[in-house]
Amino acid sequence: RYEPTWASLDARPLPAWFDEAKFGVFIHWGVFSVPSFGSEWFWWYWQKEKREPYVKFMEAHYPPGFSYEDFGPLFTAEFFDPNQWADILKASGAKYVVLTSKHHEGFTLWGSKYSWNWNAVDVGPKRDLVAELATSVRNRTDLHFGLYHSLFEWFNRLFLEDATNAFKTRKFPTSKSLPELYEIVTKYQPEIIWSDGDGNAPDTYWNSTDFLAWLYNDSPVRDTVVTNDRWGAGSICTHGGFYTCSDRYNPGHLLPHKWENCMTIDRSSWGYRRDARLGDYLAIEDLVKQLAETVSCGGNLLMNIGPTHDGRIAVVFEERLRQVGAWLKVNGEAIYGTKPWRAQNDTVTPGVWYTFSPKEGKVSAIFLNWPVSGTLELGEPRAKLGETQVKLAGYKEQLKWVALGEKGMVIALPQLTPQQLPCQWGWTLQLTDIN
Repeated sequence: RYEPTWASLDARPLPAWFDEAKFGVFIHWGVFSVPSFGSEWFWWYWQKEKREPYVKFMEAHYPPGFSYEDFGPLFTAEFFDPNQWADILKASGAKYVVLTSKHHEGFTLWGSKYSWNWNAVDVGPKRDLVAELATSVRNRTDLHFGLYHSLFEWFNRLFLEDATNAFKTRKFPTSKSLPELYEIVTKYQPEIIWSDGDGNAPDTYWNSTDFLAWLYNDSPVRDTVVTNDRWGAGSICTHGGFYTCSDRYNPGHLLPHKWENCMTIDRSSWGYRRDARLGDYLAIEDLVKQLAETVSCGGNLLMNIGPTHDGRIAVVFEERLRQVGAWLKVNGEAIYGTKPWRAQNDTVTPGVWYTFSPKEGKVSAIFLNWPVSGTLELGEPRAKLGETQVKLAGYKEQLKWVALGEKGMVIALPQLTPQQLPCQWGWTLQLTDIN
């Protein structure tokens, strides 16, 4: 059994499914999806920081005295079709999904008993959005279902009171935050608890270690659940399950601890923005590059989309997800269930990233640019004459190669028209019998 101490909790082995999954989809959805302007931090930027674009936006489009709470009933979700969402998630090739059950605004997407009249069952959709998506994902896909939960809430009176008392009082976590966490675990049995937003309070204020000890010892998901590292000021990148370290974290080198790169397809926001331009969205080439870099360095990629207030996954997000899925159909062996190789990227040719499949003893070299010369030089592999075999994922024939001294090889790529290429945006060489 795990003790409620970091020393004990940090010693828990991460359930194997998480490292094998490699790729998940993050969904930021909430009342901030109604103004859908600027950022999911809309309320904070408008009311607390009084940033000019937000103040002007409200003055121009809403009557005087309109409050953020007035957005609640406008969060309608009338087009929300959880089966369609599940089908898009499945088509993306993702192995897990993380939905924001509650962001820093405090609005819960389930009918929480601890969030009276500020939840999706009492206000807005009048539906339990968490339950509906969990059911569809479990019935229609093999994805692991996870939930994001914000520890703190920007404008909750109890939290502000505790903060004024330098967190010597603990009214907010005992009456709101912790009860919600126990509630979502018991009710929805998520296999990921993605905690966020410590409000600058230490983990002792949040009582995080007690919750995690219960989660790992006695909860209905004790054997399979994974957690991240955002459990109070100072815990990020130090304590918990996998490390996130920062948003859009992509170190580009191997880390000694399991980590995740959570990033957004919309460069500027996690929630949906009506004011986004096409150039604000990462192209599929960028996403494949992020996936290859992240997995080769031992991380998982958690790619975020922001649905609309009426429950649609915007077409641009759907397209990106389906494109990643199409790429993974051909190159999935270089991603799922792999381990980092002795070299993460190539020393001679830039834009080549390596992964290793221990079962098959196969090294995969993912290259992001198809060379004009028709040959690809790799500086890292040590090939063995008459033994090493090279294949291009999605292409039948074996490829010819020559060794370059002790280390390195030149591979002749097949001469293919763009239509004949097995995929776009990046390709995988599979190397077997390499020293």
